[in-house]
Amino acid sequence: MRIDVLGAVRAFHDDGTPVDLGGPRHREVLARLVAAGGRMVSTDSLVDDLWAEPPVRAVGALRTFVAALRRAIEPDRPPRTPPQVLVTEGPGYALRLPPHAVDVHRFEDALSRARRTPDGLTGLDAALAAWRGPAYADVTGSAWAQREQTRLEELRLEGVELRARLILDAGSGAELVADLGAHVTEHPWREPAWGLLARALHRAGRQADALATLRRARTMLADQLGLDPSADLRRLETDILHGTTTLQPSHALWTAGGLGPRTTVELARTLSLAGGDALVHARRDRLAALRAAERTGDILLTARIINAYDVPALWSRADDLEQSRAVVAAAERTLTALGPDSPADLRARLLATVAVESRSADLSAVDRKRAGQAAREAEALARELGDPALLLFALNGVFLQSFTRPGLAAARDVTGAEILDLATRHELPNFAVLGRLIRLQSASALGDLDAATAHAEAAEQLAHSTEASLVPVLTAWSRARVTAAHSTATGGPSAATAAAHYRAAEDALAASAGMPGLHRGLFALALLGLRLLHGRPAPTDPALDWGPYRPWTRPLTLLAHHRDQEARTALMMAPAPPLDHMQEALWCLTAHAAARLGERPVAARAATALRAARTEDAGGASGMLTLGPVTRYLAEAETCADEK
Repeated sequence: MRIDVLGAVRAFHDDGTPVDLGGPRHREVLARLVAAGGRMVSTDSLVDDLWAEPPVRAVGALRTFVAALRRAIEPDRPPRTPPQVLVTEGPGYALRLPPHAVDVHRFEDALSRARRTPDGLTGLDAALAAWRGPAYADVTGSAWAQREQTRLEELRLEGVELRARLILDAGSGAELVADLGAHVTEHPWREPAWGLLARALHRAGRQADALATLRRARTMLADQLGLDPSADLRRLETDILHGTTTLQPSHALWTAGGLGPRTTVELARTLSLAGGDALVHARRDRLAALRAAERTGDILLTARIINAYDVPALWSRADDLEQSRAVVAAAERTLTALGPDSPADLRARLLATVAVESRSADLSAVDRKRAGQAAREAEALARELGDPALLLFALNGVFLQSFTRPGLAAARDVTGAEILDLATRHELPNFAVLGRLIRLQSASALGDLDAATAHAEAAEQLAHSTEASLVPVLTAWSRARVTAAHSTATGGPSAATAAAHYRAAEDALAASAGMPGLHRGLFALALLGLRLLHGRPAPTDPALDWGPYRPWTRPLTLLAHHRDQEARTALMMAPAPPLDHMQEALWCLTAHAAARLGERPVAARAATALRAARTEDAGGASGMLTLGPVTRYLAEAETCADEK
């Protein structure tokens, strides 16, 4: 027998007579087993695939469908004889047919042969002709079918373009103009198709039309997708302009291997490292390109646009929360549409994007769990694939999801050390900078100021070679933090000197702009920490912007104004600190205010949170400021909590 799914699902006996497959559910069961490619599909999976909300007797209904399909497929099978086609295997069912008996397998085999050799053109012609409509056309509403339809449609379009390329490479192709014209009209975002159409027009002696086609492609790619033409397309235009009679074969195929064109997103990657207005524009351009890709309906294109922006990220609070949420939502939609059998590298980068963009300071408990899972899955896939650039991006996600509780500086240092080693060995300097900055933060948190200074200097040297102008801005804060730490030592710099260093670092950060997630509240918090180091009350300057740290600093600023009752109310209203770079610092502020006010339950909560971080520096995890040793605040909280 044979089964066809490139169109409506149907089956035929050996003699060509059609098989009565029954109702929609029967067809879907058969189609799902075809999609499995001969692998067993468990009963539980089949039930989940057939029903969004399985009925009570779903397993019984499934068995009924299978029994009816067996009778239809093998009508002459003697009673009590095991089926030979739709077989029971382990906890589920499998379809046992040779690949040539299923049209989708014939198509995939023909496409694979044509990719390897021009001799596969004849088989590819026949395989493309077998398409009668969208794959699994009469299986509607099922997530598995939508994923498979998306995957096969991408392969069909690749097959159309590969066929045209093989014909053009062989010296023919003028007859392709009409078909390729219709193809680019229907799928205008597929850049290789424009090149193929231009080559076919050139082959037909229509050089002016070929050039006009390439200019249309350039305009469309720029206006609708934010793409620049690929090197192949630019070279083709040059060849036609110069009157080259034989154009070089183009081997650019838009497949899961990667993007041909240099995209706006790739430009945004470069701009994002420059800071200032460039960083703001980079975020804007990235989101515009992503939205344009989603509008095309091309899942693989959307995945590649998302994945093109693999910029190292250091801070656990988003600069543009709405954009981060939009990117995460798009990545999640794309992961769902691609399904679990999608290319591992695409899936790993999408998962890493979810982890990196889901900054810990802004997450609900459910989102935090999902982001942590995405980070672990991305890391595992990247290690399995052996792709160093992919692993670095995945480890960036692991780092950003490593703020699940106070006291994890040593664990983050391990991640930073691996990032630094991997990036150095594979000459990926932007991630080497990230590794240095993570290690700077970890050393600061662990109180090793000499190591922090060494990492700052090494990061600056790397930044000079990569023109990453943001790095000196960050390391200026690190040096100010070291000055503040030394200001309590005999013969050390004065508190005023430390405050001046913080002010200079603040001015540089403000001039850089584009980083509100890092900038807002940082200077005020640094001054508060400096005053606490010297046993002084919180600063009371009304012009200070406390940013996102206000709920945890307000009790202390109210105490500085001797408004104790209001301070007590503010302390009771302050939530648990977010799980980010500043969590130890904010817990210490809570502990200090609770001890000042004699609020034993709050002090007890703070002490419980801080015990795991007792050997760390409060604020050191940021690498930018310090409140002094955590143990000082922990002792205050424990004393208050134990008072009778």
